[in-house]
Amino acid sequence: MNTPTQSELTISLQAFSKQSHQFWSLQILGWLGYTMVVFISIIHPQFDDNDFNLRGQLLNLSVEVICGFILSFLQWSIIRRIVHWPLKRTLIASFASAAVLGLVFNVIKLASYKTIVYHQVWYQELNMLEFGGWFLFSVSTMFVWTAIFFIMLYNARLQKEHEMLLRAQTAAKDAQLQMLRYQLNPHFMFNTMNAISTLIMKKENDMAQEMLDKLCDFFRASLEHDASDASYLGKELELLDLYLSIEKVRFCERLNVNYDVDPYSKQARLPPLILQPIVENAIKYGVEARKKQNVIDISVTKHEAQLEILVENEGGESDKPYEKGFGIGLSNTKERLDTFFNTPCQLSVENGSTKTRVTMVIPFVIEK
Repeated sequence: MNTPTQSELTISLQAFSKQSHQFWSLQILGWLGYTMVVFISIIHPQFDDNDFNLRGQLLNLSVEVICGFILSFLQWSIIRRIVHWPLKRTLIASFASAAVLGLVFNVIKLASYKTIVYHQVWYQELNMLEFGGWFLFSVSTMFVWTAIFFIMLYNARLQKEHEMLLRAQTAAKDAQLQMLRYQLNPHFMFNTMNAISTLIMKKENDMAQEMLDKLCDFFRASLEHDASDASYLGKELELLDLYLSIEKVRFCERLNVNYDVDPYSKQARLPPLILQPIVENAIKYGVEARKKQNVIDISVTKHEAQLEILVENEGGESDKPYEKGFGIGLSNTKERLDTFFNTPCQLSVENGSTKTRVTMVIPFVIEK
């Protein structure tokens, strides 16, 4: 048997508290409205009668409203206990109980009216026409309360189902983001471990050890993101520096990186490890392929509600086509952005004669 989690219990208690608050607000306002209607339509027009008993009328109205309040509360309790039944069965049972309570309400109203206002025994001089007229109004009152309770309960159920749908959609989105992110780990690990293996084969053990140390630092820092699928640009640039420190061990002076980042844009939210595959492709198809000194330029600019991120590296049409690198790295990045922001994001690659540029345009969203 599944045990509800603490969060589920909290949500249920909050929902019950909200529903209870709505019920008591409706009860108080509804019966105050009932009091006003009865006073204006029935009691007030009798003020000019010589034998008018104002005190008795007000006392009778108080008894009527208090009893109606109790009976409507009883009807609410009945509906709450049977609302999980099939709809047709619930409706029949609810309106049947409303009819019974309406009958009880009618008897109480008649008894109170006859006894308090006219000091009579309630069933004396009572005809079926009079009883039926009162009964119709009493049952209609209970039917109205029943309909209000149904609307309130099913509205609460609809809201709960909507919240469950939103949570399911959020969970599906988080799972998709995790799946896309985990695709990057083997891709990055393969490239890095292959480079370390090459260094060991060349007997460059000190450089291989340094690269392993930096790789450990990178994964230690990236583990902080495991609890969340959201990061911010400032943190991503720090992780990117750790990644580049690994690659600089391989390429030394051949790899140079320039940053031009709008300071305010560092607050922008985005998926974790979103820049690393773009820069990895820039290194693979720029620095590694050209076998000479290269510069990677990373710039971030805010344009109103959007953030533009450019990664530009030396190497163009004369070198290996950059599109061949548009595999798991960049296509994965595009899908992660679309999923994270719930809107299509721009990720384009431009091959020039001397340089290749990747442009990423995403919504500028900050943590509130």
